[in-house]
Amino acid sequence: MFSQQRIALFQNHPTPFYVYDLGLLEKTLAAMNAASSQYNYHVHYALKANSNREILDRILKSGMGADCVSGNEIKRALESGFTPDQIVFAGVGKNDTEIRFAIANDIFCFNCESLPELEVIAQFARDANKTARVALRINPNVHANTHHYITTGLEENKFGINIHELPEVIEAMKQYPQLELIGLHFHIGSQITDLNVFRSLCTRVNEIQEWFASRRIILKHINVGGGLGVDYHDVENNLVPDFKTYFEIFAKFLEVRQGQQIHFELGRSIVGQCGTLISRVLYVKKGVQTNFAILDAGMTELIRPALYQAYHKIENLTPSPGATDLRYDVVGPVCESSDCFGKALDLPEVKRGDLIAIRTAGAYGEVMASGYNLREREETMYLPL
Repeated sequence: MFSQQRIALFQNHPTPFYVYDLGLLEKTLAAMNAASSQYNYHVHYALKANSNREILDRILKSGMGADCVSGNEIKRALESGFTPDQIVFAGVGKNDTEIRFAIANDIFCFNCESLPELEVIAQFARDANKTARVALRINPNVHANTHHYITTGLEENKFGINIHELPEVIEAMKQYPQLELIGLHFHIGSQITDLNVFRSLCTRVNEIQEWFASRRIILKHINVGGGLGVDYHDVENNLVPDFKTYFEIFAKFLEVRQGQQIHFELGRSIVGQCGTLISRVLYVKKGVQTNFAILDAGMTELIRPALYQAYHKIENLTPSPGATDLRYDVVGPVCESSDCFGKALDLPEVKRGDLIAIRTAGAYGEVMASGYNLREREETMYLPL
């Protein structure tokens, strides 16, 4: 819960706006580093979760690398102080300009998802008289037990090279002296809370590594992706994810070969809990079967509920003393029926002007916001001040 002092700060700030608890972010980074350093794991931060400059500054200082999925994310990482040898470029649809930019800046590695992509990178590396380091993103066909929109490791998904394609890809690599194959990459999905899924991933990676070893191919870098989820329901009791158990699973079940480095790409688990969307109630409208609390924030500020039917804990920060709970649909101002943050929620009686907090919005919140309806966002707030 936010202190009364912080709520008073929110009252004087135009809404809607994002607020980031930088103290919690640093606590999360410390926990992640403590857990991963036991095994000398290399962790890259996935900028797609949140590319806010203040957040990136603290992530950089923690020693993490940068996992990027666009040319502009690479630019943001470089501008924020990440060095090229800390930057990995992933993504199924890298365009020509992005590839050339990454080659020009000598980034650490391209995570490649198809043979046509390898061909293009080789061409541009040859044009630049450079060698590009690449890792093959392999689709391990492991079900992540998460929302189908954010499952990425099945053969039906668009991501990665299927296992049956590997012989063709390895043979084709012989034609490209401009490419240096340094690793393998895997990523099976996002917001994974069933940690047994990662054990299954380890088993599949071990099998694929054996396939490469049988062909006398030993690669130094193994990137097992990310996907560790956060608790959107019991927020206060689970502000920092269980990094200890997460990394222990890989230490126990992943068969690491001599000289190999293991890489991770965490995003949501680093920043999810440190961000909150603060909004103000514009109107309370009585309906036939429910009441509507209409906010000045909408799907333009936080699209996850509309896109994924995602749950976010919603709190009334300024109820009247002794207010009893009533049931509300909490909705936004956008002219779309999907512009709804939560249905049939029990909240202390809501009135016009109340401040509403939408929790666990640090990942895929501000970074996915849009200008639909020409709506503008207010200035972001950072805590502690």
